[in-house]
Amino acid sequence: MIYTVTFNPALDYIVRLDKFTAGEINRVNYEQVLGGGKGINVSIVLANMGIKSTALGFLAGFTGAEIQRQLEGFGCAFDFVWLKEGFSRINVKAKADTETEINGQGPKITEEAQQELFAKLDKLGEGDTLVLAGSIPNTLPDDIYQRIMGRLQGKGIRVVVDAEKGLLLKVLQYHPFLIKPNNHELGDMFGVKLTTDEEIIEHAKKLQEKGAQNVLISMAGDGAILLTAQGKHYKSPAPKGKLVNSVGAGDSMVAGFLTGYTESEGDLERAFYMGVATGSASAFSENLATREEALALLKTIH
Repeated sequence: MIYTVTFNPALDYIVRLDKFTAGEINRVNYEQVLGGGKGINVSIVLANMGIKSTALGFLAGFTGAEIQRQLEGFGCAFDFVWLKEGFSRINVKAKADTETEINGQGPKITEEAQQELFAKLDKLGEGDTLVLAGSIPNTLPDDIYQRIMGRLQGKGIRVVVDAEKGLLLKVLQYHPFLIKPNNHELGDMFGVKLTTDEEIIEHAKKLQEKGAQNVLISMAGDGAILLTAQGKHYKSPAPKGKLVNSVGAGDSMVAGFLTGYTESEGDLERAFYMGVATGSASAFSENLATREEALALLKTIH
C-alpha cells in the first residue's frame, strides 16, 4: 500500500484576473477551490491513475471537512488526525500577468496529535511505500521527517521524499528510495547554478553519495532526469503542450512515477516516463492529471 503524509493540508483558492493592482479592488474572471497539499495531491493523482493509497496528515475545522469531502469525491482513502482547534489553512493563488501566492499558516499541531500520527505510521510494514512531501508548519519540530524515517528504518518501507533543501539533505542518511528536487533546488543545495545536463547528473550523484537511492530531477520545460540506484540515468524532454496550471505538477510527477513503478513491478525506466507524462498532464490542465491524459502524453515521449 502507498501512504502519503501532508503535515499542513490546504484549500487552494485559485483565481484568474486580467490584471492585478495592489491597493485596489480586483475582480476575478475565474475561480476554483481545490483541496491540496503535496501529499494529498499525490493521493488524488494516484486515485485518478487507478492506484490505491491512503492519505495521512492533520486536518481541522470547516476547511478540513471540505478537504476530506473532496478526497471522498476522488475515491481516495484517508486516515487523518483531526485537531481539536483551528482550521486547515487557505492558500490564495492569483494568476494575472504574474502569479501571486498568499499561503495560510494552519492550525496548531499538539504533541498528542503527533503521537497519534506516529501510531498510524507504526502500522506500515514490508513492501509499503510512504510519501513525505511538503513543508513543515511552525507548530511541528523541524526534525519531524527525520523522526519518522528513523522510526521506520529497517522495516522494508520505501520512502519517497519531496521537500525543500534543508529537509531533504537531513534525511539522506536514512537512504530514501526516491527524492525529487528540481534543477534549481539541486543547485541551491550545493551553492551553484547548474546549466548543463552533465552538471545536473554530477550533483545528483553527490546526493546518492550522501544516501539517496534514486534521484528524480524535474526541469520544467526542459524535461526531467532520473539517476537510479543501479547507476543508470535516463533523460526525457518535456512533452509539448500549453502550460495552464503549474500547481501540483511536481506532485503529479511523483504519483506518475509510483504508478509506473507499481504497474511494471519495479521497472524504474517505465516509472520515470510515466512520471514525466503525468506531471506534464497536470501542468496542461486546470485540474490534476487523469490517467487518460497521462497515457496520451506518454505515447509522445516513450
